[in-house]
Amino acid sequence: MTDTTLTYSASRLDGVEVKRLDHDHVFHSWSAQELIDPLAIATASGSRFSDYEGKSYLDFASQLVNVNIGHQHPKLVAAIAEQATRLCTIQPAFANDARSEAARLIAEVAPGTLNKVFFTNGGAEAIENAMRMARLHTGRHKILATYRSYHGATAGAITATGDPRRWPSEPSLPGVVHFWGPYLYRSAFHAETEAQETERALAHLRDTIVFEGAHTVAAILLETVVGTNGILVPPEGYLAGVRALCDEFGIVMIADEVMAGFGRCGEWFAVDHWGVTPDLITFAKGVNSGYVPLGGVVISEEIAASFATRAFPGGLTYSGHPLACAAAVASINIFREEGIVEHARALGSDVIGPTLATMRDKHPSIGEVRGLGVFWAIELVRDRATREPLVPFNAAGADAAPMNEFAAACKANGLWPFVHFNRTHVTPPCTTSEAEVREGLAILDEALTVCDRYYTGA
Repeated sequence: MTDTTLTYSASRLDGVEVKRLDHDHVFHSWSAQELIDPLAIATASGSRFSDYEGKSYLDFASQLVNVNIGHQHPKLVAAIAEQATRLCTIQPAFANDARSEAARLIAEVAPGTLNKVFFTNGGAEAIENAMRMARLHTGRHKILATYRSYHGATAGAITATGDPRRWPSEPSLPGVVHFWGPYLYRSAFHAETEAQETERALAHLRDTIVFEGAHTVAAILLETVVGTNGILVPPEGYLAGVRALCDEFGIVMIADEVMAGFGRCGEWFAVDHWGVTPDLITFAKGVNSGYVPLGGVVISEEIAASFATRAFPGGLTYSGHPLACAAAVASINIFREEGIVEHARALGSDVIGPTLATMRDKHPSIGEVRGLGVFWAIELVRDRATREPLVPFNAAGADAAPMNEFAAACKANGLWPFVHFNRTHVTPPCTTSEAEVREGLAILDEALTVCDRYYTGA
């Protein structure tokens, strides 16, 4: 007879053993395996997580800008547990109550006629399938995507990505063309005002469409608010202008809201801030805060109709997984019950934005602050006049030392920051209290003295 006695439980491991097993058996993403020393995490609650030594960190990164509802929300945990007692998994060809209700609720908060949801396991797969839908719907093959973007690490998503993470995967899939999006602080168009940046960025996009051949362009893919590459909030009129170009040339507009959606920008979807309706919206992360992996594409009625009598050639074993969808249902209902979208919006307008503006006046190393809701960036420079970045583009090793020192100073004082190149991002959970946000900003304020030491301007 087989011995079924429980001999092992992860919950019984201490931090030393967790790290030993991690080193011996876990292959980490985006990492040189022998050059990393991951922190072992034991517990998390609300806006904080703790290591095995009991040190607590205020999570100003929301992990990977996905834990919008905070850690271990009791109602969300209970919803997953309840679903597990009824139906842990079922293949996607069947209908189930969790998936049906999740799709209804997501369509309900989506703009315009986006009324159907194709579920995936995460954001990269959502991008893959959105691009496939656009190509099949239009009969065209090219996808226009921006530099300074990140769309995921699968083959098509990494091709669409416009930052250095794309380079090791090249040569990549054909048909993706990159263009410059708006970024007034470092304008590719030599603009001096937001109005100029909008006008010139749209003219550049129009030229790109024309010279690529509008009849070959299936979709324009862009992060509504660029995430990891700078939290670049588009200037007024830009998204409306992209929408107009798509309408003029019969191109599908895809809004990547994997990071910007579900409360992060103080709206259900970031496009709502500008009143623009894309044809497809990709989502993941904040839809259920990663408690169980889930992503998807919200689809307009027109594009959904393309597949009314012909099969959509794509699918995933875990599409619409019951546990993940139950988490999404609970999360959306919790957001409504607790006013989380409105809370995130108020944190941005009343607390984060004004405090960062004051910090900019204090610290010469702050070149610009920008953001919405609980989605903000502090851009750090060596010289405000020249706007020389604190560290070079794609800095590594010794070149990245100033940012590494800054991050270490934050962590020493109990704040877990999100840093990328010459920026630190302020992205706490949408549920973070005003007091906790102010606590985190005070730690950032102190840590920024590290960056000021590298300032060389007048």
